[in-house]
Parts: sequence; structure tokens; C-alpha cells
Amino acid sequence: MSLLMAVWPSLPESGLLSVLQIAQQDQSPDPDTWLRALGELLRRDLDIGVSTAGASPLSKSCQRQLQGLCRQLGQGGRRLKLLQTPDPGEEEKEDKEDEDPHWPGKRRKGPEEEPARPEGERAPKRFRYLEREEEGHKEEKHEPESLESLADGGGTLPIKNQPVQAEPSVAGQSLEDAKGLAENLELPKAIQDQVPRLQQLLKTFGEGLEGVPPVELQLLHECSPSQMELLCAQLQLLQLSDTALLQFCTWLLSLSPDLSLSNATILTKSLFLRRILSLTSSASRLLVTALTSFCAKYAYPVCRTLLGPVLQAPGTGPAQTELLCCLMKDEALEPDTQVLMLGQILELPWKEKTFLVLQSLLERQVEMTPEKFSVLIEKLCKEGPAAATSVAYAKLMLTVMTKYQANITEIQRLGLATALELNTTFLRKSLQAALRRLAP
Repeated sequence: MSLLMAVWPSLPESGLLSVLQIAQQDQSPDPDTWLRALGELLRRDLDIGVSTAGASPLSKSCQRQLQGLCRQLGQGGRRLKLLQTPDPGEEEKEDKEDEDPHWPGKRRKGPEEEPARPEGERAPKRFRYLEREEEGHKEEKHEPESLESLADGGGTLPIKNQPVQAEPSVAGQSLEDAKGLAENLELPKAIQDQVPRLQQLLKTFGEGLEGVPPVELQLLHECSPSQMELLCAQLQLLQLSDTALLQFCTWLLSLSPDLSLSNATILTKSLFLRRILSLTSSASRLLVTALTSFCAKYAYPVCRTLLGPVLQAPGTGPAQTELLCCLMKDEALEPDTQVLMLGQILELPWKEKTFLVLQSLLERQVEMTPEKFSVLIEKLCKEGPAAATSVAYAKLMLTVMTKYQANITEIQRLGLATALELNTTFLRKSLQAALRRLAP
């Protein structure tokens, strides 16, 4: 059910409704409360007439457990108590106590005072909003709200100044990292001061700089991924000419130590992705050289950042396909890089241009494991009916059957022959029809 909630926009609504109906038929005396809650939320996402006004996806039993948990927390002496409507008389008495520090029997605690605990016992984690409240000595009172409104679908407890939040978890930290640019809109001063110098170097290349990276580029090692994205935007890498791109890549490849995987991935995207997708004619020799040389050192970022997105982009045409074929044929690609490229292509939905790129790669006789070769053959056979009219598919099949003949088992040979027969039958009929049209 969690998986369905994550991918439901891409699934047919009729199938989802059938799953929800099956989930509702659970007649066990102790039904799965998580299944019920997730099903309720999925029905809300589908907007199939579920009223959300005052409704809660929690079962009655779960709501009672939540109330019991809050009562237990309220007994812990850490200010997290069950909220109740205050008694006017008690409220007036507390106001007088607050105003008069000498009120009989009243002893005001300092913010640092805490209840005594046995020696060696670890203090419980504090809530961030409580720490901020004590540090700032806030005196504004919060408006009380009944627990029932919280348990019956209110979601989070609205507090005017700051919501209750626990100590940051690993998931919370990763969420903060993902926001990146939204939270950190400025580079550190040491890096920001070098941006004008780098911009100038990218615009005007002096003699003797080939292969010698400027000292300022060493600052790339000090950038976090979010800072690297901001730096790439300020350097306007997309505006570089192909000549400047090749020079910049030469500098990057000369850096020691190598760039981190995350920073290399961001640079790959900033330098190449939009540039390749915007091609309307064959890529220049400089662009091809820059891409192939960068891929030779940073194969994984290029594979993950370029290969899949370019092959799946709706605007990919002959220029992009030709460039990817050049990349597949590059002699500098190591055998493990070829296997990495093949694995990426096998994960993608195949299109006509995929056949051309894959053929260029397989012509290099990729050294793959029997398991990966079986996946390749299975995918080829599966694509047979849909690619019955494709010349590129026929060429790909012939490449596999000739270059990898020793790897093909008898069962795989039968499957390939069947798929190829569908393709060649159509092509043979098309050729015969064309010849008839040419006949006098």
C-alpha cells in the first residue's frame, strides 16, 4: 500500500479501486490498522467521494492508543502534558503567582533547573521548541486545545510560536540537505571571492594554461553539493563555447585529488545535459572530445546523469543519438564502464534510438556475466513484437547473433530467431512492395 501511494499517479484508477475494495474486505477480528489508514489516505488522493471534513484515517482503537500515549507523556514531568481546558479560578491564581514572586508557597524555578534523577541515568532528549522557549524566556501563553481534536484528524498541534519538533533524525537531516539552494543562497566567502576570477578565466584563456588547472579550482573540493550547484549557476557553464568547455574539462581532469562523486555528477549535468539536449545538428568535434574525455574519468556520473535522461527525453533526435553512439564507440572506455553503460540501458524503456545506441555499444563486444547476458537476450526477445517494423532492431539482433554467438544457448537462439522472424517478414514484404512499385 505504501508503494501504491508513492506511484499512484502513474497507475490506472480502476486497478487502484479494485485493490482498495479487496483491502476493505478484511473481516479479521484484528485488522491491520496501517493498511486501513493508508487505504483511507489513498482514497483521499484519488478523490473518489471520501469526505475529509472532520475525518481521521486512524481507527478508533488507534485513536485510543494515541490518547493513552499522550497521557503517559503527560506524567513525565517534561511539560508535555495532556491539554485540558483551564479552570478560571486556577488561572487567576497562577496569574497572581506570576505577578508576585513572593506569593506564599511559590518557588520559581530557574530555566536551568531540572528534576533530580538517579545517578548514572541518562537525561531524556529535549524537544527543540522547549530549548528555544527556555533560552528566550518566552512568557506568551499558548491557547489550549483539546486532545480529541488532535486525535480525530487534526494532524499536528497548532502552537503559535513554534511547533513541537523532536531532535533531527537521519531522514530530517537528508531533507534539509535536499533543500540545498533554498536554505543556503550564498557561497562561503572564501569561495565567493574567487568567482570573478574563475569567470574571467572561462572567458579569456591565456597562453600556457592548457592542462594546468588554476589554483582557484582547488576550491571545488571544499564545496558541498548544494554549494556546487550554486557555483555552477554563477559561472554560467551552459554559456561556455565548445572551446571553453573542452579547456574547462581539461582543467577538471587535471585536478588532484579527483572530484567527489556527487560534485562530479553536478558538474556533468551543468556542463553537458542541457547542451546535448539543445543540439539541432551534429555535435562539434570539441564537444565530443570533452564528453568522451570526461566520461573516461567520471564514468558513473556521465552514465547516470546523461545516458538515461538523454535517451528518454521527448526531444531527443538524430544529433543526440549520434553523440551517444560516438560515446559508446570511444576506445578509451574501460570494460567495466561498458558494463555500466549496458546495465543503465537495460533498465530503461527501449525506443528506436535505444536500438542504435545499444548496437554501437555491443559492437565493442562487451565482457558481461552470463546473468547480464541473459537479461539482454530476454529484453531483446520481449521487444520483438513491438519492434517488428524497426530496421535498427534488426541490425541490433544481427550484431548480437554474430558478435556473441558463443554465448548464446540453444533456448536463447530459438527465442532470438522467433523475434527476428517477425521483423524480417515485415521488412521482406516492405522490400517486395517497393520493388513492385519500381517495376515498369
